[in-house]
Amino acid sequence: MGEIVHKAWVGSRMKAITLELTRINSTVGTAGEVAIAGEIYRKLGELPYFKEHPGQLRLLPVRGDALGRQCVLAVVEGGKAPPQQPVRTVLGLGHMDTAGIEDYGELKEYACRPELLQEQMKSIQFSKENREDIESAEWLFGRGIFDMKAGVAALMVMIELFAQQAEKLTGNFVFLGLPDEEGASAGMLSAVQDLAGLAQSKRWEFVAAVDTDYMTGRYPNDPHKYVYLGTVGKLLPCFYIYGEETHVGEAFNGLDANLLAAGVVNEIDMCTGMCDSADGEVTLPPVSLQLRDLKQEYSVQTVNAVAVYFNHSTHLSQPEAVLAQYKEKAQQAFQKVTARLTNEYRQYCELAGIPFQELPWQANVLTFEELYQAVKAEKGDSIDALIGKVIAELQELGRDDRELSLAVVQEVHKNYSDQNSKIIVYFAPPYYPHIYVEGTEEREKQLLAAVGEAVETARSHFNYDIVMRKFYPYISDLSYCSLPRTQDSLDGLQNNMPAWQRSYSLPVEAIQRISMPVVNIGPYGKDAHKLSERLSCSYSFDAMPFILEKTLEKLLIG
Repeated sequence: MGEIVHKAWVGSRMKAITLELTRINSTVGTAGEVAIAGEIYRKLGELPYFKEHPGQLRLLPVRGDALGRQCVLAVVEGGKAPPQQPVRTVLGLGHMDTAGIEDYGELKEYACRPELLQEQMKSIQFSKENREDIESAEWLFGRGIFDMKAGVAALMVMIELFAQQAEKLTGNFVFLGLPDEEGASAGMLSAVQDLAGLAQSKRWEFVAAVDTDYMTGRYPNDPHKYVYLGTVGKLLPCFYIYGEETHVGEAFNGLDANLLAAGVVNEIDMCTGMCDSADGEVTLPPVSLQLRDLKQEYSVQTVNAVAVYFNHSTHLSQPEAVLAQYKEKAQQAFQKVTARLTNEYRQYCELAGIPFQELPWQANVLTFEELYQAVKAEKGDSIDALIGKVIAELQELGRDDRELSLAVVQEVHKNYSDQNSKIIVYFAPPYYPHIYVEGTEEREKQLLAAVGEAVETARSHFNYDIVMRKFYPYISDLSYCSLPRTQDSLDGLQNNMPAWQRSYSLPVEAIQRISMPVVNIGPYGKDAHKLSERLSCSYSFDAMPFILEKTLEKLLIG
């Protein structure tokens, strides 16, 4: 098969599988995730390679999953892998689930039918850009077609291609189709344990993970296409803000927790000084995800407790450093609020003609670990029993890990002898580690070289401005392909995450055993998770699979 014919076949094959997969509604948290895993398993099972090696295609049950979801594992073993040595293994991963379809409204029945949806969308008012794309044959619309069924299709085509030349491979190519990426990454967190076991029993040495999740513009009318080495991380720093309630008729006799919370949000929300940077690339600043007072009823009493949490992205910073940063910001916010209150009270006293006295409020910020250790010193092991009881009660009610975390903080604080106003800073789940491919160790150098050569070749074959960047900017399963091997790097997280090992945990040792550098080579489109979600046929079906194939060739054939 000539190169031109081969490229056309790859694109055509990828498009056909993309459409097939999109027709399966695999909304996260539904039986559709089970259905699509079964279909991918069936389709891969039709390949001659897996008919000859049926044990190398498997469905892996997701541990403890109430829906009975499964991961799809397909292994192409290299015929030229050196005997009695660790076998170079490349992991290709993609998630099979999608966001929901409720946003399609009256078009919901067409959400997973790309051939019909585009025509139906012509009856809806959209922006000029969306309207032009709806009218164009260049774009395909549908839930999940972009995020990320086209990417899964690309990996399935690669498995087909490399299975045909297994005898040439110097290592293994492993495909992993995953459920629940749009939820809590239950599929990936279960599968890494299977991968760690296989690595040990079969002497696999993972040299790279290649994800094919979506890629889009970084700003309006961005002309570039991107390939990302490494991935962004995510933490969820939280605050329990405890004030001192008072009757609104005596407002200066208390410290309003709402006012303290406003100070914290003003200090942190969208603060670019808290962006994390590496190699000239910068994360987005922190963004508040929740701000709510904990008052249960209407009264004329001021609020005495507020919960706040933020989305915090990382490129380099470890949890302990992020915690210290948030503690410092909270301290600054507390001091500014008390200074403002003092100034306002002084002016009020002058207006009211009453004597002024200094207000008693003092800035006091603790980490959860500091709070817990202080209470443990006072109460001993009884505090752990109380925490266990709170967790059990809330789990029985089906509360999520954020609510459980806050409840633990409240319970510990309730048992503290110091009930003065304070701010407690802690982490809540989930945690997504960042992965920085620096090029300092051999596997990273090999991946950088393979991707760099593939991108350079693609630039000469296609008319796209393709840029390599260091961090995939969207939260994904890629984060669980690597973790630092030193415990110190995780202590700040584990000791300050109330839910850790109580209702939430990560398979730390398994991830550390398979730790590998990562790259995301994804199709191009627009508007993931929106009604107007769409995939570009150009780039997605020509340059993208070309870069993917050339990268894998370099890693597996040389």
